[in-house]
Amino acid sequence: MNFVEFPDRQPDNNQQQKKKPEQKLGGNGPQIWGFIAVALFLLLINAVLQPAIKQRSIVQTDYGSFIAKVEEGEVEQVVITGEQILYTAGKQTYSTGSVDDPNLVDRLLQATSPNESGKIEFVKKIQGHRSPIIDFIMWWILPGLLFWLFYRAMFKRMSKGAGAAGGMGMGNFMSLGKSGAKVYADTQVKTRFADVAGQDEAKASLQEMVDFLHNPKRYTALGAKLPKGALLVGPPGTGKTLIARAVAGEAGVPFFSMSGSEFVQMFVGMGAAKVRDLFSEASKKAPCIVFIDEIDAIGKSREGSYGHNDEREQTLNQLLTEMDGFDGDKGVVILAATNRPDSLDKALLRPGRFDRRIQMELPDLEGRKAIIQVHLNHVKHDAIDLDVVARATAGSSGADLANIVNEAALRAVRQGKSAVTTADIEESVETVMAGEQRKNAVISPEEKRIIAYHEVGHAMVAAAQTDSAPVHKITIIPRTSGALGYTMQVDEGEKFLYSRDYLLNKIATLTGGRVAEELICHTCTTGASNDIEQATNLARSMVTRYGMSDRYGMMALETRGNAYLGGASQLTCSDQTAADIDAEVQRIIADAKDKASRIIAQRMDKMHAVADYLLEKETITGEEFMKILNS
Repeated sequence: MNFVEFPDRQPDNNQQQKKKPEQKLGGNGPQIWGFIAVALFLLLINAVLQPAIKQRSIVQTDYGSFIAKVEEGEVEQVVITGEQILYTAGKQTYSTGSVDDPNLVDRLLQATSPNESGKIEFVKKIQGHRSPIIDFIMWWILPGLLFWLFYRAMFKRMSKGAGAAGGMGMGNFMSLGKSGAKVYADTQVKTRFADVAGQDEAKASLQEMVDFLHNPKRYTALGAKLPKGALLVGPPGTGKTLIARAVAGEAGVPFFSMSGSEFVQMFVGMGAAKVRDLFSEASKKAPCIVFIDEIDAIGKSREGSYGHNDEREQTLNQLLTEMDGFDGDKGVVILAATNRPDSLDKALLRPGRFDRRIQMELPDLEGRKAIIQVHLNHVKHDAIDLDVVARATAGSSGADLANIVNEAALRAVRQGKSAVTTADIEESVETVMAGEQRKNAVISPEEKRIIAYHEVGHAMVAAAQTDSAPVHKITIIPRTSGALGYTMQVDEGEKFLYSRDYLLNKIATLTGGRVAEELICHTCTTGASNDIEQATNLARSMVTRYGMSDRYGMMALETRGNAYLGGASQLTCSDQTAADIDAEVQRIIADAKDKASRIIAQRMDKMHAVADYLLEKETITGEEFMKILNS
């Protein structure tokens, strides 16, 4: 499906996946050590602060100040203990050393006091010794017990929160040396190969590994060995994680799942410890499946690292060692997924570690039909024309198709329908690609007229060319992505190769909107910005990558990185050649624009008829457009 938008800003489509119950590796050891560390720290603080707590409210004074306050009538109470005198004046307690003063008792009896009796209350305490056991209980055992109860309550609360949210609680923080892998028992993984559609070649390759886990003697009798690992490679959303779970589900073995980024720690050596722990636990539970998602997070090439032995490199080295060290006959299968295979270290990709590389490409026409049907099985629906929907979603991944079916179900609920229809899915395709309809957008009649002729210009040029995708729909209803209208073209079948004529016709179709604006509306607008971008990129690829230029022929002039992530291109030529490439691209676009101008000029009456009908209906189908064109 090709969108020619006015203008175009493609929204991002995200898919949420449900998480199943999981178990964490590791026992109560980290909790006990964590408690011991916290308790020792708090008790140390208690020991330091104990003397200060006892003395924090007593002010030291000299004996003369004590006598002065007694004679002035400010002292309320006096306690004589051995060589120390404690006295209260106002709300403050004071301390002074005891002096051999035989007249002290007389002074206290004769002095006045602000208390109710008017006399100073004074006593002399005989120095005693409290039991050390009582001191130990009060200052060490009792605080330690309170801290332990508080820690236990907080640990349980944070552990429950981490389990519910899938986050990292205190338990995870205390177990930095553990792998932290999510372990699913053989009965927990419900995914099967029937839930994975559109990847028949990948399933066939992985089915052999499942059969080996079920019937190892069948293979070992001939001397065959189980592949140690399989690397799943493909664009985002093609089902790499899903098919890994399906392998574990079909095999009926425990499933260890972990992301590559979880190995990377801020402490040196922690990532390597996680790798060791993961393989140790996997060996105990063999046969099992170990799945490392986004392995490029730790498996990046060491080339150009200049010998720096950082945490990431240590983790990678440990992974390489563990994959060499375990016995594949035990039934431990390593699966890994990435969409950046070009960035992986060569030592990781060699046979003996990852023996198989399984491509997870975007589904073809039949694959898209199968994927849509799988997701339709979970929603109520009427008879769906899968062929129409599959042709309209060319280039979509499995995740995109799942999102489209879900959007169709939500639309059916909003409209009060009892089942999803083909119209709901077709509208959800447009919603995912171009956003929701902006029904309340106010567009002036003149701008609406320009938009209509712009879109009809695209459709007219496309219909007049033989090697071009048919027009499926024309609309001038604005979308939330910023598109004020678009022309949808849908190929009749699946295309794997594109001819030079097809690409030139596509560039001519992209220029048709601007040509219609100039010839009929006598102006040019910003609506052609996305058309210009697409036409320029396509013409440049013809010259630099596809060898379709008469001047340069079969000469590669640029390279692309991260093909699965739409990586940027980089020219591999001189500055003079780069300038010549720009001139060649400009010539291709200019020739395509001249072709579009001739097509529209010869069909001006049809242009007016289609534009008037589009202004009246706002949205017309490809059949309606061709009916007017052929009348």
